[in-house]
Amino acid sequence: MSAASGIVVVGAGQAGGWAARTLRDQGFEGRLVLLGEEAFPPYERPPLSKDVLLGKEPAAATYLWPETSFGELGIELRSGSRAAAIDRSAGAVLLEDGEAVGYDRLMLATGARVRRLAVPGADLPGVHYLRNIGDCEAIREELAEGDADLLVIGGGWIGLEVAAAGRMLGAEVVVLEALERVCGRALTPDLADHVARIHRSRGVDIRLGTTVRELIGDERVTGARLADGTILPASLVVIGIGIVPNSELAAQAGLEVENGVVVDAFGRTSDPDIFAAGDVTNHPNDLLGRRIRLESWENAQNQAIAAARAMLGGETPYREVPWFWSDQYDVNIQLVGLPADWDRTVTRGDRAADRFIEFYVKGDRLEGAAALNNPRDIRFAKRLMQAEKSVDPAALTDPAVKLQTLLRG
Repeated sequence: MSAASGIVVVGAGQAGGWAARTLRDQGFEGRLVLLGEEAFPPYERPPLSKDVLLGKEPAAATYLWPETSFGELGIELRSGSRAAAIDRSAGAVLLEDGEAVGYDRLMLATGARVRRLAVPGADLPGVHYLRNIGDCEAIREELAEGDADLLVIGGGWIGLEVAAAGRMLGAEVVVLEALERVCGRALTPDLADHVARIHRSRGVDIRLGTTVRELIGDERVTGARLADGTILPASLVVIGIGIVPNSELAAQAGLEVENGVVVDAFGRTSDPDIFAAGDVTNHPNDLLGRRIRLESWENAQNQAIAAARAMLGGETPYREVPWFWSDQYDVNIQLVGLPADWDRTVTRGDRAADRFIEFYVKGDRLEGAAALNNPRDIRFAKRLMQAEKSVDPAALTDPAVKLQTLLRG
């Protein structure tokens, strides 16, 4: 690629920011444009539902780097710029205002958006989603007023983190989850029950198998009518029912799309001049033996770094064990892998003290692990999976056996 070539990155979030930074760090000297819809420079989303919502950190603490660093690196950061279409024949991204931004190579880091709740009253004032800095600031302002009746719709990670923050700020909190357990896609039934007990012990009312018929109120939300007719009071509602990949731009351009933008292990789409990374991608993971789409901080960062290197001719495929984390109250929850099938579950540590790790084993292979307040052991679990090491379930559960010794076998 010549020095005069141009690269455009669409999406200025975690993935887009790291893609642009990596391109410069890897020596790309051509024109580099970073297009972002939001008014903010690239930032991390996980702190929004934790320390920022609690008021422990300002929103600016989430920025990947100081805003001035983009100019210093020669990156044209264009905040508030929405891409409307891709003209592949012309090699250009068309913006909403009609401007065409040319590219030789293009990176799509368009991320995902919240899934909307389709019930009457969902657009009332006082009803929120938490995806960006503006959402977080609006929710925090209402929680800070005190005496809130917080209704959280959705018992996934975002919902539970908001519930925890609400209780810590003194709100009365009810969580409604349509499934029969919280975090149904991520946790085993037993571990999901354990997490639910943690919330209930802090005063959260968790109602499983429960859906909302409508949100009620005149000038702002005052409550919710459930499917069984029950009315719950609510002065504040936060909806967290999942996210949807922003793959429309790719689909309209004729790229292959199936539950996200389809890419190979290098982040290439069906057009060799267009790459993609982050929440929006459907990518292969040979460690798991299947294609996946991940909604995680680590994947957004590391896949973007790998894809940016591939744009410049790098030959190292993206190959990592998925890792997720959540902070709720004084409990840190971490998961590795995406276990779909396993033979045995073995536990190491003290479940009663909320300090343990569960391993999910199939044959002599570790399919995944989940830990509460045990970051050290979860790191070794990830390394065991990354190295594709054989494991002895008895050794995993024996506190006398140091997990790092299993990496030597």
